[in-house]
Amino acid sequence: MNEMFIVSFNSTHHAIRSDKLFGEKGITCTTLPTPREITASCGISIRFLHKDIEEIKETLETNSIEYKGIYNIKKVEDGKKEVNQIG
Repeated sequence: MNEMFIVSFNSTHHAIRSDKLFGEKGITCTTLPTPREITASCGISIRFLHKDIEEIKETLETNSIEYKGIYNIKKVEDGKKEVNQIG
């Protein structure tokens, strides 16, 4: 994994609901612990493919899902990670 896209949530309830909604839409995603590089109040995040970013944003907005942010995490030199909030 050199790069991943993550949506983190304000609550576990919203994370679980989002995972269900994404699955219903056929979006490939994985529920995982929130990476430590992201400070979030919920310990669950969802990893998704870059190609699905617009559908992810639309699903969150349409269903009034509260989320902390959408992030791009890249591995850089010396095993360090670069985190950028993109949504």
